Amino acid sequence: MRIHVYYVYILTNKHHNVLYTGVTNDLERRCYEHKEKKIKGFTQKYNVDKLIYFERFDSIDSAIAREKQIKGFSKEKKLALITKVNNEWKELSHTRLFEKPL
Repeated sequence: MRIHVYYVYILTNKHHNVLYTGVTNDLERRCYEHKEKKIKGFTQKYNVDKLIYFERFDSIDSAIAREKQIKGFSKEKKLALITKVNNEWKELSHTRLFEKPL
């Protein structure tokens, strides 16, 4: 039986003045795509490629609902969410944390 895992994630740019919230079933691949500018659009245009926050879900419906909720947050609420778990805004895509159960 295959276990499905989904992630809601937040990226920023090197100046930390742009935030992007997304959802994926493969966070490692998705981070690579953002870093290599393989995804045309907002993240490419604004050079948004630093993973600073993520949550793990077993259900795509739950992940999408959470993504929509976070997208509806004010910038201040998003900043508080990020800072609560990643106070230094460290790049998380290199830590391999997303491979471990949260």
